[in-house]
Amino acid sequence: MKISINRLKDFIAIDQTPEEIAALLTGSGLEVEGISLFESIPGGLEGVVIGEVLSCERHPNADKLSVTTVDVGNGIVPIVCGASNVAKGQKVVIATEGATLYPVSGEPFVIKKAKIRGEVSQGMICAEDEIGLGESHEGILVLDTQLPNGTPASKYFDVARDHVLEIGLTPNRADAASHLGVARDLKALLNSPICLPSVDGFKVDNQNLSISVEVEDPKDCPRYAGLTVSNIKVGPSPEWLQNYLKALDLEPINNIVDITNFILHDLGQPLHAFDADKIKGNKIIVKTLPKDTVFFTLDDKERKLSGAELMICDASEGLCIAGVFGGKGSGVSSSTQSIFLESACFSPDIIRKGGQFHGLKTDASFRFERGTDPNMPVYALKRAAMLIQELAGGEISSEIIDVYPNPVEDFKIPVAFKNIDRLIGKQIAKEEIKAILHGLEIEVSAETEIGFLATVKPYRVDVTREADVIEEILRIYGFENVALSENLKSDFLAEHPGKDLNKLQYRLSEALAALGFYEIITNSLTKPAYVEKSGFLETSENVNILNQLSEDLSVMRQSLLFSGLEVLAHNINRRQKDLKVFEFGTVYFKEQVGYREEKRLGLFMTGDKASESWLAPSRAVGFSDLHAVAELILEKLNIEGYGMEILHDAPFEYALKLTLGEKELGKVGMLRQEACKLAGVKQEVLFAELNWDLLGKKAKGLKKFQEISKFPEVRRDLSLVIDKNVTFDNIKKIALKAGGKLLQRINVFDLYQGDKIGADKKAYALSFYLQDSENTLIDKVIDKTMDRLIQNFETEAGAFIRK
Repeated sequence: MKISINRLKDFIAIDQTPEEIAALLTGSGLEVEGISLFESIPGGLEGVVIGEVLSCERHPNADKLSVTTVDVGNGIVPIVCGASNVAKGQKVVIATEGATLYPVSGEPFVIKKAKIRGEVSQGMICAEDEIGLGESHEGILVLDTQLPNGTPASKYFDVARDHVLEIGLTPNRADAASHLGVARDLKALLNSPICLPSVDGFKVDNQNLSISVEVEDPKDCPRYAGLTVSNIKVGPSPEWLQNYLKALDLEPINNIVDITNFILHDLGQPLHAFDADKIKGNKIIVKTLPKDTVFFTLDDKERKLSGAELMICDASEGLCIAGVFGGKGSGVSSSTQSIFLESACFSPDIIRKGGQFHGLKTDASFRFERGTDPNMPVYALKRAAMLIQELAGGEISSEIIDVYPNPVEDFKIPVAFKNIDRLIGKQIAKEEIKAILHGLEIEVSAETEIGFLATVKPYRVDVTREADVIEEILRIYGFENVALSENLKSDFLAEHPGKDLNKLQYRLSEALAALGFYEIITNSLTKPAYVEKSGFLETSENVNILNQLSEDLSVMRQSLLFSGLEVLAHNINRRQKDLKVFEFGTVYFKEQVGYREEKRLGLFMTGDKASESWLAPSRAVGFSDLHAVAELILEKLNIEGYGMEILHDAPFEYALKLTLGEKELGKVGMLRQEACKLAGVKQEVLFAELNWDLLGKKAKGLKKFQEISKFPEVRRDLSLVIDKNVTFDNIKKIALKAGGKLLQRINVFDLYQGDKIGADKKAYALSFYLQDSENTLIDKVIDKTMDRLIQNFETEAGAFIRK
């Protein structure tokens, strides 16, 4: 859910930075997952100024170009211009050297000093499409202004800027699914009053358009309010409203629909506008329709009703799937002159059934499914009607119809002070408790030494028990203000099943077998010569056997490497050269005091990945094959956030060390020939040894897979020129952080190193796969995600994006 900081300031006086507001909200349970900057013109016209053309002459080497000198405020610069309408004395828009422009079409580009047909150009005189203002490219923008040269163009074009919070709303906090809801939390946190827009100016102009309302079952629709507005003029919304919606990633449609969206995100109350001339019989009926009734929705799709969804109907047919999606025939269009405006409270259950049956998720259904405020419909209706009159003209042509047969009462909840102290784990002063509840609009009455009666307004659908009230006190008081006692205790300990490491091992063995690996079990006793000649094991850590069976089996192994290599040698000597084996085994170490055991997972690959056939030639296994298996193991165990370091230490020719924080998960790499020959293996071997004890400890259980999204995946490619020392792991971490939940995976499909980009550089060609599990991605969202990726690559990896 997106929240505009600018709009929050209309509800509550705040002077904190966006980061400070985000920290306050996160601490109170409204987790802010990100902060983004919205600018009404992409890039905010940074580096673009007002300038004046001092001279304009034809380019000596090009008939269609002009050479100009332009005063940009802090100096006079030469600029080569291709526009036919450039002339001396004009006030123009100048993109100075170093500015990044975001054109209407095409990729952003940086203005650089250049020579054009032999003439120096230090900037660009801009047309409106080149700075994202419009579609026209007929000529440069010529301004009528007295602003001094060098004035930022953002001031002339009044660029709107806003910080937008991305809040990960939990299902129980339906009350916070709006700017008003978030402002209510800030009110309690900052002890600052909320200012609601006044509707005192609301008045009915006439009774010329009356539409009756009938609700068949009040359980499905506890409250239904509406009114009519006639003689309106449908058209584009003003710039302030369009910017508000765009900041929330909503596309402006027209002034009427935009106002309903504005109210929804402002107050949390969904509205729907019907073309009043298309309501047959001047009657609205809220009811269900028979199963398999055909209904056309706004997206021009034919849908067959289940018979269980709630419908808004007129005297003869359905107009809208209540709380979910409008109908094609009754929506507002450019020819609409009168509307019926609906503001209702629907049962969450019936809205959820309708939305799930038709596979529809809308901003309205999101709120209705979680529970909306039954006291909000009439206020929201008045607020919307006044905005419609302000932005679209018209007259309010009926009284407010308010069908509300069984008003929802406030929740009355007894609360005991001792339970507050017990559940929070700290005694909070009674006056502070009452102040917190007052800030949350929870009334305290019937107070005694023992407790009080809390009266909670019904918009807090999640606060119905004593424990819920105490949770509200705690989240505003601050979890960080409750110190942990030395002896933790609880009234109730839930039984959480521990990790079954044997099950994890078994399931992982199944996965490796499915990849063609064979499991081996080898002797823990080994040759001391392996340690002495290995180059990476310490003889001081040998666990020696007192009653030796033989000289060759006199010590306990410190690694799974050599016992595994002996298995490979045995099979290779019998003409089985293509091998993939794994072992779960124990290794042993002598310490200054006592001994230490660790369980390890060893992986070996050697020979060809697949046998030669008529379909494809044989191919030797490579490092990437074993590394992919290691990554699969980490994925299966649901271990995330691990790092990688490049190694060239014995026994490896080259390898990667896998780490989790400061702890080593294991190593994966190509063995040196000296190590292989110690066990009698003469061909190349890839080896990985993972710390199974640590893997088992850090595993979050076997990864649970989700249903494949029914929404399409989108691929976008980028070519990055980076320093040679920047690894793909660095790039991957940056991408996953910047791409968020939309970025599903990353792939390298080309790598270039050569004289065309410099000896210390390399170029990655990367493909990024984006997908949303709940919606079809639109170009605006995709472009925004890719812009964020590009920006992070440039700032964090020093990448140059090839275009």
